Amino acid sequence: MAFKVSGMMTAPPPEFSTRLQEKVYEAFASLEIPFERVDTDPGLTMEDCRLIDREAGIRIVKTVFVCNRQQTEFYLYATYDDKPFITREFCGALGIPRVSFASPERLKALTGVDVGATTILSAILPESAPVHLVMDKDLAGEEWFSCTDGTPTCFLKIRTRDLLEKFIPASGHTLTLI
Repeated sequence: MAFKVSGMMTAPPPEFSTRLQEKVYEAFASLEIPFERVDTDPGLTMEDCRLIDREAGIRIVKTVFVCNRQQTEFYLYATYDDKPFITREFCGALGIPRVSFASPERLKALTGVDVGATTILSAILPESAPVHLVMDKDLAGEEWFSCTDGTPTCFLKIRTRDLLEKFIPASGHTLTLI
């Protein structure tokens, strides 16, 4: 059975699956951020995302959610899908102690998403306030940014400039580039 990827659309979904998804599209409207999106079968793995990339002509970023050993510091890190996540390099760039992947429960509580839908757009939720946003500096220089809208079945494409200059500042977060 083929992996389903719709054609590009420029309107929000007719119904929202999650509170985060609704907040993302509300923010896009209020900040005048144009977007394109595709609906898909659940994109839970990087292999699924590569199928979406190919079918939709977009390159979805990889976003990981990590924390320190005490689970008191949390980081959402957006990087290229094909770039390995090496904790030693990540921690060295930020000058922090070793991190590991946070639990699915903490992911849900702090970012409003389940595993497979991790997105830097979670910054729009008030409960994400303690989460540090981090992005690969090369990714920040790309024209386009593509990620989930907070669900594993909808992937967005926006201008990276709009993410960095409008969306992130409106969320109240700062972004660290490494």
